Amino acid sequence: MFTGIVEEIGRVASADRREGLLVARVIAGRVLDGLERGGSIAVDGCCLTAVDVDGEGFTCELTAETLGRTAFAERLRPGARVNLERPMRADGRFDGHIVQGHVDGVVRGRSRQADGAELEVTLPAGLERYVVEKGSIAVDGVSLTVAGVSPGVFRAALIPYTLEHTNLGQARVGGPVNLEVDVIAKYVERLLGAARR
Repeated sequence: MFTGIVEEIGRVASADRREGLLVARVIAGRVLDGLERGGSIAVDGCCLTAVDVDGEGFTCELTAETLGRTAFAERLRPGARVNLERPMRADGRFDGHIVQGHVDGVVRGRSRQADGAELEVTLPAGLERYVVEKGSIAVDGVSLTVAGVSPGVFRAALIPYTLEHTNLGQARVGGPVNLEVDVIAKYVERLLGAARR
């Protein structure tokens, strides 16, 4: 489990196809502390397994399933900047919100104000019901508060700290981002549906 509080921005050193997998090497620093081979790491909000770890970075293997459900097929290229977060420790502080690292959909940023203070994102119809004003949402692994919702769109305010310490500061209009809606909303829907039967 993650919290959506990005620890650092890593840099993709390589992304090569090998035996049906995309093998990506990410250069990082801070997140390597305590990250062991076989450990989980959130890369742009997607929980991946570090199959190799050394003093300069880690390597992940992405299957066709992962590539088909994330923005990685389009964005995971050498030189790309990615948001990184280690799993939450059971004895740690809980900032942000519950983020599983299970991407619900790839969405497109529709617009961003000139000063970068607001991001507007198109929502797929199947996810729209899970997004509420003042609720939580993860965009590329960044925990954000929904500032407003209208049909097929939500808006999130971005403070200067977020723009500086995540890759959302470089997000381009129309570019794909990984989206994870609030898992609590999905559980509530499931439980209410079962209760009505």
